[in-house]
Amino acid sequence: MDIAFLGSLAALALIDSTSFGTLLIPIWFLLHPGKLRGSRILVFLGTVATFYFAVGLGLVYGLSRFMPQITAFLDTPGAMWTQLILGVALFFLSFRLDSKRKKKSGGGRVLKWRERALGADGQNGGLFSLIGLALTAAVIEVGSMLPYLAAIGLITTAALTLPQTGLVLAGYCLVMILPALVLMALRITAGHRIEGLLTKISNWMTNSDAIAWIVGIVGFLLARDAAVRLELIG
Repeated sequence: MDIAFLGSLAALALIDSTSFGTLLIPIWFLLHPGKLRGSRILVFLGTVATFYFAVGLGLVYGLSRFMPQITAFLDTPGAMWTQLILGVALFFLSFRLDSKRKKKSGGGRVLKWRERALGADGQNGGLFSLIGLALTAAVIEVGSMLPYLAAIGLITTAALTLPQTGLVLAGYCLVMILPALVLMALRITAGHRIEGLLTKISNWMTNSDAIAWIVGIVGFLLARDAAVRLELIG
């Protein structure tokens, strides 16, 4: 493991930290009126992190069994051209995702999730409903978390030992929930004085085009890598 490898993983983890389940729902918990119950937020974030850690281990060891065949296939001209076309398609798809989002309000779905989140955090919500909410959010997002899948690819090709893989994945998941933990610490120490900041972040994430940006960036990186390997660019 070198600094560049760890730096790439840290950058991908920070991108993942701005997702619906790792940041937006915890912010809703922090904005919930009444006494802040940090233990429930920790249970929620711990469930999300544990889920992704388990999925990561499964993917790494599933892929590692077939890594020689996968590597040989990806080095063929047909696979590289397919990667180039896929990257270009994802890049232009990101603009379409952006325009579709602007045409739809999406407020109904977001409000339903917020009500469910606050319900799980309220007096009537038990521990199992909170864990269920965390797992539901994680399952829904895992297929669309392209940075996480890219990180799994990096870890798989790094040929790490079992302890190293577990340590790296645990560190990745910790960084992924770190911004939410920092905001919780600020909420505990500063109280209601940071509610304005939390509200701004919540509104920005609710109305942002983060998915479109992520799809566009991943598409560009895929296309560029394929173009370099095909010697279309220097």
